[in-house]
Amino acid sequence: MFRKSIYKSPAQVRAMIEPGLITAAALDAVAELIRPGVTTLELDAAAEAVIRLRGAEPNFMLVPGYFHTVCASVNDQVVHGIPTERVLQAGDIVSIDCGAQFDGWNGDSARTFIVPGDANEQDVAERRELSEVTEGSLWAGIAAMASAQRIGEISAAIEDYIVARPFSRTGQTFGILREYVGHGIGRKMHEAPTVFNYRTPDRGEVVKPGLVLAIEPMVTSGSETTFVEDDEWTVTTVDGSMGSHWEHSVAVHENGIWVLTATDGGAAGLAPFGITPTPIG
Repeated sequence: MFRKSIYKSPAQVRAMIEPGLITAAALDAVAELIRPGVTTLELDAAAEAVIRLRGAEPNFMLVPGYFHTVCASVNDQVVHGIPTERVLQAGDIVSIDCGAQFDGWNGDSARTFIVPGDANEQDVAERRELSEVTEGSLWAGIAAMASAQRIGEISAAIEDYIVARPFSRTGQTFGILREYVGHGIGRKMHEAPTVFNYRTPDRGEVVKPGLVLAIEPMVTSGSETTFVEDDEWTVTTVDGSMGSHWEHSVAVHENGIWVLTATDGGAAGLAPFGITPTPIG
């Protein structure tokens, strides 16, 4: 049976630069707007405006049954939260997942924010630590991609980073969602192969030029057990612990790796790992 290749040509990888940058610009607009009193629907509208102004379309709206530009997950919601009239409060932890399709190619990225303002200092510190560990694990996975032979090495690097950094107050290890994983990206937002955020017996596909992945650790401050809310989208922790989600679309090309959804190609995030991304020629 014929199996479509998961690897892109050099021209196809180049075509993915612009949707990645548009996705990053949409998240920048969200970052500028986040503050107490803003609704998640307002964040959604800001992201959509940027994407459409750049001549692209929100690829989340192309998913059957989903009608928004972003997923906005607040506090114990980890991923796939639907934007609503919910008003953000100081100290909330908010994960925004966003994507754009431009000229038939896709970008996908997520960031976690702590809403500024007067809030319980311990809550804010714990939520910031959760976000920092999640983001760090994302960059650990991207760094591993630079030299990995198989995708499984990326997964292992993500888990190792998280396990090595238990919660400072309790020593408890953060939870890693098992049912939700990263993926390939290209003509479709979700393509093969799967990118787990933890070790599995499967070594995964070969890492070589033309591989483009959306790497996205989803982490909780407590149990990894979740349920889907009645809206049939929002994934929420059973124990009420907080959630964090960070994601980038990353390409392996002939001269190295490049983070498509970071305006600097990932230079700042990869610097602590001693890796310099190489622009796509």
